[in-house]
Amino acid sequence: MMTDTQIFSGGFPDPVFAAQAVFRVVMDCMARPGTIGRIPAGARPLQPLEAAAGAVALTLCDHDTSVWLTPQLAKSKLPGWLSFHTGATVTGEKQDASFAFIEKGAVMPGFGVFSQGTQEYPDRSTTIVIEIDSFEGGRPLVLTGPGIRDEVRIAPKGLPETFLSLAQANRALFPRGVDLILVAGDDVACLPRTTIIRNGEA
Repeated sequence: MMTDTQIFSGGFPDPVFAAQAVFRVVMDCMARPGTIGRIPAGARPLQPLEAAAGAVALTLCDHDTSVWLTPQLAKSKLPGWLSFHTGATVTGEKQDASFAFIEKGAVMPGFGVFSQGTQEYPDRSTTIVIEIDSFEGGRPLVLTGPGIRDEVRIAPKGLPETFLSLAQANRALFPRGVDLILVAGDDVACLPRTTIIRNGEA
């Protein structure tokens, strides 16, 4: 059986330095919800996943993590790419996933079908990486909560109409619940479960 050599390419040219740089950006955005950071270039994941989401995968996933992919991603060559570059295992069970990746335009599952963690171990929940069109031109959202001084306003384009209700139901589960990483182009913003998300339309 021949191996598809495409899975061997597209990783970080300098894995240690690049992963550290991406990790700093993501952690800064997680600590300051709604802040838009820039993911350093370098990763070239297999389509349909885009570069910034691929860089997040290379940084956060390892042999101890399980990853859920949308049907479109799962039937592509991405599972082999992830396995080769990170050692992560792809799972078909959302409840078992440490991370989930949703490509741009894909149907977004309800957050409740992923692992919510437990009261004792809330960190055992899924972090969902969602590709969107942009951080402008979408439905205005107002963010408040830890890490935010007063409020932050964002308008991500490419989220489903149900996003606000999903996010509010997720916040109600605190300290349980999923954390979200939104990616558009090379930009990233994080919405941890601590963040209160409200409709920003007048």
